[in-house]
Amino acid sequence: MKKVVILGSTGSIGRSALDVIRMHPDLFTIAGLSAGTNSSLLLQQAQEFGVTNLALTGMPPPDVPGFGIRSGQRSPSDLLNTCEPDIVINAIAGAAGFLPSLTAVRLGARLALANKESLVIGGAFLTREAKKHSARIIPVDSEHSAIFQCLAGEKNNPIRRIILTASGGPFRNRPRDTFGSITPDEALNHPTWSMGRRITIDSATMMNKGFEIIEAFWLFMLPLDRIEVTIHPQSIVHSMVEFEDMSIKAQMGIPDMRVAIGYALAWPERIPLAIEPLSFDTPGRLEFFPPDESAFPALRIARHAMEKPGTWPCIMNAADEVAIDAFLSGRIRFDEISLLVEKTMETLASTQVSTPEDLIALDRESRMIAESLVL
Repeated sequence: MKKVVILGSTGSIGRSALDVIRMHPDLFTIAGLSAGTNSSLLLQQAQEFGVTNLALTGMPPPDVPGFGIRSGQRSPSDLLNTCEPDIVINAIAGAAGFLPSLTAVRLGARLALANKESLVIGGAFLTREAKKHSARIIPVDSEHSAIFQCLAGEKNNPIRRIILTASGGPFRNRPRDTFGSITPDEALNHPTWSMGRRITIDSATMMNKGFEIIEAFWLFMLPLDRIEVTIHPQSIVHSMVEFEDMSIKAQMGIPDMRVAIGYALAWPERIPLAIEPLSFDTPGRLEFFPPDESAFPALRIARHAMEKPGTWPCIMNAADEVAIDAFLSGRIRFDEISLLVEKTMETLASTQVSTPEDLIALDRESRMIAESLVL
């Protein structure tokens, strides 16, 4: 039986992971859980699964007997060091997930990675440490999980290109000259996926897909010009791999994150999941379109960021988090999100880092610069 720690257990990915584990209590046991501020749900989850190792990172621990590893415990990394898990599901939102990912691979655990910022911010550090400690990083993002699944059994077959699919978000067909009037409610209305607020806005700007280009680079070590994006509104094909013989393998299924989570937990095996199957009885279509990078410049920004992979992606991510908060609070327009990210990258263009701690400091500085640009 595998010991699992779920970081970010009260979010959508964390709840889906617990649902998968409910289906297979004979295979997995929960060794620890962490959350940001939702202490009531965290305690409910702990009671259901009999978990005593907990961490609450966004607020002081509640006055509940048995809460936390020890008095005042708040760090996900400390939680991991205490639990010594076999598998870590990192579903923490944002840059806060980077250091726990490093801790997980340094422990030699399998890292089921839903926190794409870990690779965006510090892909070089994370992949190096994983190799050093013989830890495996299994992607939980639906797109990267699809690629990972398509590559099973293809070790000796060179990849010609990776094709990341994108739904196009809610504004795929909206005229570009109306982007300035987009409201937060409109941007939060994703057509196919139910996600957290930040990733939903990132999907609307396609910044999320820009981050996925960077994530794919570190996971699969392909040149950026062989990582492509296609708009696929139905979100049935989750991504594709093209090989040198021009064959293309695609991973398909209904949009349900439990598939990718289940694969990451059970890899290299597959486990049955009690979810809706993809039906071929109803007429339908699968459409693919090239992205409009003039309307959605985030894809270009992400590729540009990889010209300085040690710093610019970190700055890009931090500025994006600030920009999204500013948009949701009415301080900037939707069409200014990408502009704010670019300006922050330009301001800190000469910055250099040499350690993971330097990246955390750069993340903080980038947020301060982005906030000053908002003001």
